[in-house]
Amino acid sequence: MPSSVMPTSHRADGHPSPAAVSAVGLRKSYGDKTVLDGIDLSIPAGSVFALLGPNGAGKTTVVKILSTLITADGGQSRVGGHDLAADPQAVRAAIGVTGQFSAVDGLITGEENMLLMADLHHLSRGEGRRVAAELLERFDLTEAAKKPASTYSGGMKRRLDIAMTLVGDPRIIFLDEPTTGLDPRSRHNMWQIIRGLVSGGVTVFLTTQYLEEADQLADQIAVLNDGRIAAQGTAEELKRLIPGGHVRLRFSDPAVYRAAVAALGEAARDDEALALRVPGDGSQRELRSLLGRLDAAGIEADELTVHTPDLDDVFFALTGTDPRPSQSSLPAQSKENVR
Repeated sequence: MPSSVMPTSHRADGHPSPAAVSAVGLRKSYGDKTVLDGIDLSIPAGSVFALLGPNGAGKTTVVKILSTLITADGGQSRVGGHDLAADPQAVRAAIGVTGQFSAVDGLITGEENMLLMADLHHLSRGEGRRVAAELLERFDLTEAAKKPASTYSGGMKRRLDIAMTLVGDPRIIFLDEPTTGLDPRSRHNMWQIIRGLVSGGVTVFLTTQYLEEADQLADQIAVLNDGRIAAQGTAEELKRLIPGGHVRLRFSDPAVYRAAVAALGEAARDDEALALRVPGDGSQRELRSLLGRLDAAGIEADELTVHTPDLDDVFFALTGTDPRPSQSSLPAQSKENVR
């Protein structure tokens, strides 16, 4: 899989349609520190693109450049069909941005926050009230609309944040770590909101520290490391880049374990746990073959588990950084499926 090519979207007539967001050779430095060192992106309209990377990898810098908040030192970019350098105002009119930290003003009500955004978008008083009411209802905030935003939970504030972003009806939305600090239930609710936006034709550019989030939402994923794109593709394409899939067999009887060792010579041994690791991708075909070999030798394992590489493994292999400690707020989940 080429690491620098992403698929383009296609119109009904089969011809490629312009990418919602594209960048070629994007570069940015701060003094002697190179943050971005030639980033290429092509994001089809109506899709979710996730940018992953360790803290400090430059994810937020990419978002800031593409949303016109800062300028790149080099490279070319187009957002919503507009050249970023030549027509930044047209880019701003086409996009919405929700940063890591809430833009909600806690001193005023949710409704007042919405009406303030409507004023900033130069909507008439009546149109602003209509749009605000529709979005507050859409994001299940109608009952809380008259309450100060400071009284909202974290999940409510993030929903209000995105609702405010949608006042201008953007077709491209940048979400910079939108679920950071949310509890698992609020995070899943936010995922549903993002899926709803995309089903309505909106393009979502997402940065996240939660690999499960990218796995669940993204049509395309890129891993940013040391200022460059280390790899990109679908979640499944990225997982196939990483070896390490295996089947783990555990035995309670030492004699049966020794017989399995003899029958499965290629397996890695754990004599203390009476367990074997057999390399494989966990496919049904491979499992049938493995179980057939055990049956032929009259061996039955007490436990069989399948491990396939996930985005944690991909992230670690590409960046040398283990992402799991940063996901401590997520419910513990085993990567092995007990059969």
